[in-house]
Order: sequence, then structure tokens, then C-alpha cells
Amino acid sequence: MKEKFYQYIQELQDTITNKLEEVDGKAKFQEDLWKRPEGGGGRTRVIENGAVFEKGGVNISAVHGPLPKAMQAYFKVEDCDFFACGLSLVLHPKSPMVPTVHANWRYFEMYDKQGNIIDSWFGGGQDLTPYYLFDEDAIHFHQTCKTACDKHNKKFYPEYKKKCDEYFWNAHRNEARGIGGLFFDYCKASEDMDIENWFNFVSEVGNSFLEAYVPIVEKRKTIPHSEANRNWQEIRRGRYVEFNLVHDKGTLFGLKTNGRIESILMSLPPHVQWVYDHHPEKGSDEEKLIQVLENPKEWIK
Repeated sequence: MKEKFYQYIQELQDTITNKLEEVDGKAKFQEDLWKRPEGGGGRTRVIENGAVFEKGGVNISAVHGPLPKAMQAYFKVEDCDFFACGLSLVLHPKSPMVPTVHANWRYFEMYDKQGNIIDSWFGGGQDLTPYYLFDEDAIHFHQTCKTACDKHNKKFYPEYKKKCDEYFWNAHRNEARGIGGLFFDYCKASEDMDIENWFNFVSEVGNSFLEAYVPIVEKRKTIPHSEANRNWQEIRRGRYVEFNLVHDKGTLFGLKTNGRIESILMSLPPHVQWVYDHHPEKGSDEEKLIQVLENPKEWIK
């Protein structure tokens, strides 16, 4: 399975970066191949200063070796080895009218010292972080997620939508990072779903990403915006940074397993503001966004 999934994410990276370059029309992804001293490596692709995307990355990695002590404690296991591979992407558009998007699809195995697999699972998801809320965009994104889920199990969308709302929650701010999407983890073989079924589900979600996001970008990228709109975008980006550095398990896993720091922090936007005790004006579009972030809603009836 690890070879099969790694082959899949290599192909998916090509598909996504090719389409995003087409959408941007100006900038190209720069590729950076890297190796991890303890085992494995990755292929980082970053786009910067484009016509549409101010900064973004679509990265794949496959790392292996002894499971670090910190992660042994986290997983409640003792001396063992691991393999982890996945694709992780974050796109920060220039226009505040176009939402930031994040997605990740990953596979993990753990082994005993004889090399036998003692555990394996899939995880991942995709979520949207707008600066200005267009209900039809939120509905489109969530409907695309639901359609992918429903092909495998009608219970997946409501369950993984709820987990997404819970996971991407900035507890210290008492608000969501964005308007959610899907989040799933520890998807292990069971009577209902063997590991091949999980592969089929995760790849279905991965293949749905461009359909979920690109139509929104195309619709919003030419909307005029002001300096005030841009300031709001940068203030909200600050909340995005806070989540990634304080709460995000993927970031923390990378830092604790001697991951490549440039690839881990690729998710951070280039221009950010922290304004002291900032509150949007009553009745404004900015306040409309905050109201939804404080009380996540059901977008699909």
C-alpha cells in the first residue's frame, strides 16, 4: 500500500500544480528535492508572486526510520519504526476575495523491530479559509466534498465535516480558522472498510480537490478590492498562522520528527498583520465572516 499511495500522490502533485499554473497564468512552481538524514525525503513545489497566487506550496514527502521518542509517547508505543507519506498543500491568493485553501492526504505505517506492520492508517482532508464570505462558494466547496464522500459512505460527509469544524478551531480565539470541509484521521482496516477501500476513498477526495477550489478562484480573482480589504485579509492571515503554529498536528509532527523546516513552514503566508484588539465594524462584510467562524454552520441542507 505504501508504494501504491506514494505513486498516487506523485501523480496528484503533477495534476494539481499543472492546473494551478494554468489558473495563475504568470508564475510557475519551483521544485526543490530534499532528503531527510534519518531516511526518506520529498519533492517541494512552491509558487510565489503570481498573478493569482501570492504564495503557495504543493508538497509530497515519504519519510521513514525509527519513530522519535516524542512520537512514541504520543502514539503510546515503544521502540518501533515508521513510514509516512503524503501530499500537503496550502495556497494563499493575492486577492482578499479569493479564499486560502489547505489540503492534505497521508498514509502512515508502524513496524516492530522485525519489520512487521503493527499499525497502518490513512488521514487527510481539505478546508477553505475565506476572508470575505460568499455563501455560494461555501456551498460549492462543501457539496464537492459531500459528493466525493457519498460515493463511499453516506455517513462520511457529516462525520468528517464535524471533525473538520472541531479540528480547525482556534480555541484561544474561540473561533474557527475557516469554514471547514473534511478532516479524517486514523482510517484503519475494519470489517466495513479494508485498507484498499480506504485508499479508494482518500484518492476520491484528493481527486475532487481541483473541482472544489478552482471554480471559486476563477469566479472571484478579478473582483476589485481596496486597501482596507487587503488589511483585513492580512489580519485574518494572522489567525491562520496562530492555528498552524499552536494547534496543527501536522506542523508539530514535522517539527518533532526533524522534518524539513522550509517545507513545514511553507504554509505560512508572506504578509500578515496583528492589530491590537481588532474588531470589525458592526454590520460589515467582515463581521459577517466572524459570525460564521464563531458558529460553524451546515452548508448542505
